[in-house]
Amino acid sequence: MKTLNLNKLCSFCSATVVALTISVTSMQSVAETLRLSTPVPPSHIFSKVSTKFAEDLSIRTNGDLNIKVFPFGKLGSDPENTLMIQTGAIQFAIIPAAFMANREESLNAWLLPGLFDDVAAAGAATQFSTAKGMLAELDKQGMVGLGYVFAGMRHLLSVDPISDMKEIKDKKIRTFPGPIFNDWWLTFGAAPTALPTPEIAPALTTNLLDIVDVDLDLVTALKLYQQAPNLAITNHMAFPAIMVVSKKWWESKTAEQQAVIRDVFAEAEAWGIKAQVMAEENNLQMLKDAGVAITNIDKNSYADNTAEVLNKYLNKAPLISEFYGQVKAQK
Repeated sequence: MKTLNLNKLCSFCSATVVALTISVTSMQSVAETLRLSTPVPPSHIFSKVSTKFAEDLSIRTNGDLNIKVFPFGKLGSDPENTLMIQTGAIQFAIIPAAFMANREESLNAWLLPGLFDDVAAAGAATQFSTAKGMLAELDKQGMVGLGYVFAGMRHLLSVDPISDMKEIKDKKIRTFPGPIFNDWWLTFGAAPTALPTPEIAPALTTNLLDIVDVDLDLVTALKLYQQAPNLAITNHMAFPAIMVVSKKWWESKTAEQQAVIRDVFAEAEAWGIKAQVMAEENNLQMLKDAGVAITNIDKNSYADNTAEVLNKYLNKAPLISEFYGQVKAQK
């Protein structure tokens, strides 16, 4: 019978423990990888703010909280991301307020036509008590609202030139799926059509769409002007998204960690507003340089349509009318 070599046995055990430690650490690292989903390309402001937030959070926490950003719906659509946030399958997501308004009616306040003149004005409204109150309402949806991210103001990109809003009657217009969008475009006699973002360009090419209700970030990111070379500057509506966190995951963090996350996002939110104000000018210049035909449409020319939608939505939730009053008081 051979004598057991204790030195070899100890060496083997040590190596095994080290290997197991590395394996467990690796598994924990993978398990702790945080995911953030955005619905737009990497060059869009929603994704840019997400990337800044992720990078800054990693620095502030010395790498304890690392987020990987998945742009352009790689993890799923808005409904899928909402479900994954609620179940804790992902930890963070940028979800348009327009989509969340289907679940929390007060968020329609951001989409009231004619309410804001530009991104700077919309961004300033994020500090209103009512804006924070809307975020607090998301708790009922199993998520924590950290704050807002703004795309540019919405305009009309079209196959044929538009010089007056009356000209969009009977035209097929791609718009975000939601009641307030449908109600808005129906006041002009247009035909609102909901399409996923990747399908917009093909639909313009095949004449399934005449017009796109859109922000300039998306126009430039997807080069939609190649299919629709006419832009009508309307500034008819703001278009914020919300940075949401899984409540299930959030509650597993300490109060100190939660405070750091909020603080880091507040900085990213402010950065995003400033960046988008500059991007509005840069995007417009880029489109001019690309040969896009640009017209300006005065808001006063469609004041009756605005009033019709305001009358329908102002009293749908107390926060909507309160938010409207706060915005108007600042003008």
